[in-house]
Amino acid sequence: MTVELFIPCFIDQLYPQTAYNTVKVLEKAGCKVKYNTEQTCCGQPAFNAGYWDEAKAIGYKFLEDFSDNVVIVSPSASCTGMVKNYYNDLFTNTAIHNKCRSIQSHIIELSDFLVNVLNKDYFGAELEGKAVYHDSCAGLRECKIKAEPRALLEKVHGLELLEMPDSETCCGFGGTFAVKFEGISSAMAQQKVDNALSVGAEYIISTDISCLMHLQAYIDKENLKIKTMHIADVLANGWGNV
Repeated sequence: MTVELFIPCFIDQLYPQTAYNTVKVLEKAGCKVKYNTEQTCCGQPAFNAGYWDEAKAIGYKFLEDFSDNVVIVSPSASCTGMVKNYYNDLFTNTAIHNKCRSIQSHIIELSDFLVNVLNKDYFGAELEGKAVYHDSCAGLRECKIKAEPRALLEKVHGLELLEMPDSETCCGFGGTFAVKFEGISSAMAQQKVDNALSVGAEYIISTDISCLMHLQAYIDKENLKIKTMHIADVLANGWGNV
C-alpha cells in the first residue's frame, strides 16, 4: 500500500528521529511511504488559540499539500484529530469543501492504521523494562483509539505493559494551556508521572509526543528515574537484535 506521511511541525523540529522511525515502521509493514517536503503545520496551535483566520490559511496549505485519494498516516493523534474533527469548522461550504471531506476520511493515526487497516501488531521490536501507556486526550477522545497502541506494545519483546491509575486523565499539556496555566499544568504532569511511578513503570509511552514532551520536562526537572517514549520509537527499537 502507498501512503502519504504527515509529520507534525513539532516532531519535524524537535523529534526528527520519531519521524524517521515512523517511516521505518511503515516500510516494515509493507508500505511505500511518500513524503511531501513542502508540508508544514495542520493549524492546530492557531485554531486552539482562537486565531481561526490564521488557522484557515495554514489549513488551506495542508489540504493542498496532500492527496485526497491516498491514506495519510501521522504519528500524532492530536494533529490527526485536528484535521478529522475541526476542519469542519474551517472549511464547510468553502471552495475546498469536497477535498477537505475526502482528506478527513483518509487521514489516520499510526497505531490505528497498523492495527485496524493493515492488521499488523508485531514488528520484532525489543525494549527491556516496565511501561505504562498514556491515553492522550486526542487519541482517546478524538481518534477513538485505546486498544490499538496497547495491542502493539504487548508484542514488544522484553516489555511488561502495566496499567497506571487514571491513564485516561489529561497530562496537563494542552498546547497553550501549559503556558497560560503553568501551575495547574505542572500539577497535572506531576500527577501523571506519580501514577506511572506508583506501578513501577520505567517508561511512559504514548501516541502523542506533545504530551510526552510535557511529561519529560517535569521528569527532567525533578530528576526522576523514568523516561517517555513515542510508540513509533518503541516499535522501531531493537531490530538489530531480532
